[in-house]
Amino acid sequence: MSVEFRSLTRSYGAKRALDGLDLAVEPQSFTVLCGPPASGKSVLFRILVGLETPDAGQVLLSGRDITGAPPAERPIGYVPQSFALYPHQTVAQNMAYPLTLAKAPKDEIARRVDRTAGILAITHLLKKTPDQLSGGEKQRVAVARGLLKNAEIFVLDDPLVGLDYKLRERLMDELKALREELKATFLYATSDSLEALTMAQRLVVLDKGRVVQHDGAIAVYDDPRHMRSLDLVGFPHANLVPGTLSGGRLDAGPLRASGLFQGFEGAVIAGLRPEAIRLMPQAGARPADAALLQIDAEVTLVENLGGEAVVYVEAGGHPLTATMPLTGAPPPELGTRLRLAVDPADIMLFDAGSGARLGAGRL
Repeated sequence: MSVEFRSLTRSYGAKRALDGLDLAVEPQSFTVLCGPPASGKSVLFRILVGLETPDAGQVLLSGRDITGAPPAERPIGYVPQSFALYPHQTVAQNMAYPLTLAKAPKDEIARRVDRTAGILAITHLLKKTPDQLSGGEKQRVAVARGLLKNAEIFVLDDPLVGLDYKLRERLMDELKALREELKATFLYATSDSLEALTMAQRLVVLDKGRVVQHDGAIAVYDDPRHMRSLDLVGFPHANLVPGTLSGGRLDAGPLRASGLFQGFEGAVIAGLRPEAIRLMPQAGARPADAALLQIDAEVTLVENLGGEAVVYVEAGGHPLTATMPLTGAPPPELGTRLRLAVDPADIMLFDAGSGARLGAGRL
């Protein structure tokens, strides 16, 4: 079943949560919405499931307008951020509630509850009540209950937040496998970039209540069309340096280059992924390629991740983040003076006002 949002607007007083949002979600896709807090993810989901009404715009399921339909008439399983469980019911009863409400046969209810409990590693909790559960256990029960509704669309609003990473990895794999089995449409919201890249077939980036990019997950990473896409998608976070562009010359702190985008004059944000910064052994070293920018910097922090290190530096009064593989050589120590090498072609330019990428593809 496809989902389409047309020109959705929703305001709370003077604050606009959704600003003419347009989005078409393909049937049987796993579509992940990624955006910072207050970007509109939860509001959009609450409108989709019928818990809120938009000020303007439409919601369509496979072409049918359901904007004013009550929640009970929408074939949607919903896992909200706040996992409200019935305190007087056991975990098994909480999980079974959507099926019980639909008057499913008891043997089917028992079978599906047992299977879903196994997927979410909560079989040992089935006889307990919510007051006997930890926060993470309650979260998994809420996810299970949402997935047990007989639905054609499943909406999950940041369902794994707060869980330890090993469990999150397992549940991410299980949710993807479950989508394949159910042949349903999944909409999933997260502010975690690694989670978004791992889960998404299609990735939607939201900013200030609007869709700023909608594409395959790898396409969004490789070719961010908005500053928010670059900022959110990828780890470590990209470097964003304010500056100006004039006559194709960029002046953005330590990032200074000529011959860049010629069709814009004014304030820009220069974006650079950490892996695009090459670390030279010491200040004064010269890269073999004379076309590379050469920037002196000092190491302020190092995070050793095992196979690679994240190196934070200060260059000309601006913080930058770089990564380096740990293939025999140790990471630099704090206070070390380094020379950075940057290919100007790796610098992405964004309009400082709108956040839109200047030009198409890589510069």
